[in-house]
Amino acid sequence: MFLANCFPLLIQQNVQRSDFFNRSWNEFRVGFNDSSGNFWIGNDLIHELTKDNRYKLRFDLQQAATEQWFWAEYSRFIVKSEAEGYLLNIAGYTGNAGKDAMAYSNNRKFTTYDVDNDHWNSGNCAASKGGGFWYTVCTWCDVNGNEFVWFGIPGGIYLKYSRMWLACH
Repeated sequence: MFLANCFPLLIQQNVQRSDFFNRSWNEFRVGFNDSSGNFWIGNDLIHELTKDNRYKLRFDLQQAATEQWFWAEYSRFIVKSEAEGYLLNIAGYTGNAGKDAMAYSNNRKFTTYDVDNDHWNSGNCAASKGGGFWYTVCTWCDVNGNEFVWFGIPGGIYLKYSRMWLACH
């Protein structure tokens, strides 16, 4: 759980599989939101906040079929600078969301429809799946795309709602 005297900071929210996250590199760099509650704080700010590993990352995930809530937390969450492609370093999974779906995103650069940094030889995951994220060969964890999945979550992989939070160690 979050520590006392350390206020969690919302960095992402996706409400009901929105296609709102089909955005360009520049939009993900600075962040965006809408009146429905969909939100991305911006990769530049995520980098600034996480570059010295003073925050852990928490996902709150609502499974679509059962509407049950699950969580996943990572004790290490560092996002490198734009010059390094917003490379992700993530580890230390705990939670009840089943499989560590973010393990496949570790040491991956951020991908958007206009900047392809994924490892999918057949195309661009963000262009194909409809949202920017740290993709390997597309979807194990896709909280910003049209597939909106977390592989291994109990009750089925599809999500209804997701939030990503930063909290102090």
